[in-house]
Amino acid sequence: MASIPVIAIIDVGKTNKKLFLFDEDYNIVHERSARFTETTDEDGDPCENLESLRLSVFDSLRFVSSQNKFDVKAINFSAYGASFVYIDEEGAPLTPLYNYLKQYPPQLKEDFYSQYGGEELFSVQTASPVLGSLNSGMQVYRLKHEKADIFKRLKYALHLPQYLSYLVSGRACSDITSIGCHTNLWDFKKAAYHNWVNKEGFDKVFAPIVPYHETVPSVFPPDAYKVGAGLHDSSAALIPYLLNFREPFALISSGTWCISLNPFNNTPLTPEELRQDCLCYLDFKGNPVKASRLFAGYMHDEQVKRIADHFQQDPVRYRNVVFDAVTVRNLRAQYPQGISFEQRDLSAFTSDIQAYHQLIADLVVQQVQSTQLVLSGSPVKRIFVDGGFSKNGIYMNLLAAAFPGIEIYAATIAQATSLGAALAIHQSWNKKNIPNNIIELMYYSPQIDVISAI
Repeated sequence: MASIPVIAIIDVGKTNKKLFLFDEDYNIVHERSARFTETTDEDGDPCENLESLRLSVFDSLRFVSSQNKFDVKAINFSAYGASFVYIDEEGAPLTPLYNYLKQYPPQLKEDFYSQYGGEELFSVQTASPVLGSLNSGMQVYRLKHEKADIFKRLKYALHLPQYLSYLVSGRACSDITSIGCHTNLWDFKKAAYHNWVNKEGFDKVFAPIVPYHETVPSVFPPDAYKVGAGLHDSSAALIPYLLNFREPFALISSGTWCISLNPFNNTPLTPEELRQDCLCYLDFKGNPVKASRLFAGYMHDEQVKRIADHFQQDPVRYRNVVFDAVTVRNLRAQYPQGISFEQRDLSAFTSDIQAYHQLIADLVVQQVQSTQLVLSGSPVKRIFVDGGFSKNGIYMNLLAAAFPGIEIYAATIAQATSLGAALAIHQSWNKKNIPNNIIELMYYSPQIDVISAI
């Protein structure tokens, strides 16, 4: 039997590290996942186990090479952003992979912004709210000013997706999607690195930017893989939608963070939007994508635990709660609205299912506020929701009620982030046309009785 041509995608999330094999029609024909125990950096702060991650990449390569039924044509990578790997001349990491939630020194932050125009002006220029270590450029600035001896040995600072690519290709490169995700590095008006990057000498440690579709041979003969440069995960997840839909749309990519992405909003960020955690990404072609973020997935999981504990139920019970419009209407009539669910007294609810409906209703109120930030001033008529909340009937019905003038769809797409990374280098390995059925949509119409209750 002839082997199946496939592309391998290594997708590195904060929790799960996954390998997917896609066939030429972009069906997943194999997948495997792993979790690593975190380690700590020199300050005792938790961080990614970089050595385990490195070994897992090579383990994945050995695995795909051993599978005779698959003919691996190419490999690409997607990974979370805001994380740098610092390598020396030999390609060896010089530091731990610092956590983007690591506390940033207040004095160093103050020194930086006072030197480069102040927080408000700088944030507008770079479309990056002031986020400390989550602005990954600030991590490089910290390395230079706190660990000068290590900085002197630095050959390249590679964002995590590009480091993964480097392990397989031996090519050090930068990618526009990793640079353009709240890094403080990119001047969105100039469409180039911000002036401070050159003033600090970082242009010497940032590898050349390569096109999203460019591939190079792997450094592991005889396996003649074509290796992509890697992509930031949120930007990769947008690719299937950009390739399939031409009419203006917004995407709510839901997970731990619910990120509202609008590729059709070209209005500059205002200081007020930045203060509300609005920002801009760069898509795989270098175009700005207005975005806002809400920690909704995390909030949901934490409050589900609270509901389950209070009502002595298994948290699994809330994975498939059926939407009940009558319950929503009663909640609107009986309980004060406009407060966050963690402030609510659970003993006030008559049942755990009623409490769960209120949790989702409270999250949707916050979601609407967050999504509105990227809709203003753009002609969006459709919103797609993918990820965990797209499978939540309560969330989807309430979202449809909150946006009666916009079509709301739950999008079912097999691993959007990994699929996007595969589609980005389609022309390098796949002779077929990109199929037009890779996204399944379910329309949610706004129910009159729910609208009247909002």
